[in-house]
Amino acid sequence: LDRIAERYPLVMHGVSLSIASTADLDMDYLAQLKELARRIEPRWISDHLCWTGVHGVNLHDLLPVPYTEEALAHVSDRIARVQDYLGRRLVIENVSSYITYECSEMSEWDFVAELARRADCLLLLDVNNVFVSGMNHDFDQRAFIESIPVDRVVHFHLAGHSEGETCLIDTHDQPVCEEVWTLYGKALERFGAVSTMIERDDNIPPLADLVAQMGTGLLITSRMGSTINPTTGDYSRGAAGFWVEGGQVKWPVSGVTIAGNLRDMLRRITPANDARKHLSMVVPSLLVE
Repeated sequence: LDRIAERYPLVMHGVSLSIASTADLDMDYLAQLKELARRIEPRWISDHLCWTGVHGVNLHDLLPVPYTEEALAHVSDRIARVQDYLGRRLVIENVSSYITYECSEMSEWDFVAELARRADCLLLLDVNNVFVSGMNHDFDQRAFIESIPVDRVVHFHLAGHSEGETCLIDTHDQPVCEEVWTLYGKALERFGAVSTMIERDDNIPPLADLVAQMGTGLLITSRMGSTINPTTGDYSRGAAGFWVEGGQVKWPVSGVTIAGNLRDMLRRITPANDARKHLSMVVPSLLVE
């Protein structure tokens, strides 16, 4: 990890903060989180708007919250306390959900927008989660994106999902579907080309397939008039940051193709014969969760 941090910008993304739980904050976990952040100096620390357990039981799932004023005050207070302890702003991600609460008083997007304002936190917009929840609960995914404050979003997630018997399930084991790519384009129109990661947790395809998915993201980004600094991962607008030649997206750095660039990174940070169980990609750099 230290060697990766020397070469590439990193972010820390967790699933154990349980920021919406009614259980006490896990200070042992937060102490470890703070120490790791001190060690690798991530661009940010992110986790999910959810609860993962209560009464000492971890349910190992990202469970949704009721969108009520009471829950909003509760979660805002907990985020503020965590931010004070860590000495940095959190980045909070919307989750996929499969149930709703009859007691909810507002939409998910209104809840998320107000949460960011009250807690003064930043947001990770998971575009696939917006799509999955929108299909499951029959809401307008574009309305969700249009309601999120532009100045709060620092990161996008993309992923694939599976079709269950009664709902879509955020499995991260399929390619990004066409509808999610379209929604990603709408997100780019609103927020600009903030950094993007494609999540893949299972059913890992050949590297060439993952590279092709990355290329799709880059081409959509280029159509939005945005470009990417391949060294820092930062985005800017209006200049020719990359181009397509012979079906490959190329960087303006010694003519290196994306595939070659990714292979080089994997060679440096992956032990030989390591069948990676969890591979995530960020455009244009590689991140490992």
